Amino acid sequence: MKQYVIDQLRPNDHQKLKAYLETHFERGALPGIYRFFLSSEILDSIQAGHPECRPYVTVELEPDRISCELLVRSCIKMRCDCMGYVNHRQRDWLIDRFETILNELEIAL
Repeated sequence: MKQYVIDQLRPNDHQKLKAYLETHFERGALPGIYRFFLSSEILDSIQAGHPECRPYVTVELEPDRISCELLVRSCIKMRCDCMGYVNHRQRDWLIDRFETILNELEIAL
């Protein structure tokens, strides 16, 4: 699986990220798992044509790291044409968004 990973989090960093994720992201089925919905501005044509799927990537927060799968998933189907690895624009948007979150939370790595 392709992922974007930020590791070596300190306990205080983990708590800040957890509070942020709980407020701004949708919780997944398991503890520490969150859904990060892609902005409509960066959806490809197939994803944009599937608004009911609500394309998202999975974010996992562990005590010492946060990771973001680079696989776009669907909220309603196990298999769909709108699923697949992020494209370059989506990848860059995700990384930029995570960098912004870290800066907002004053987490320096």
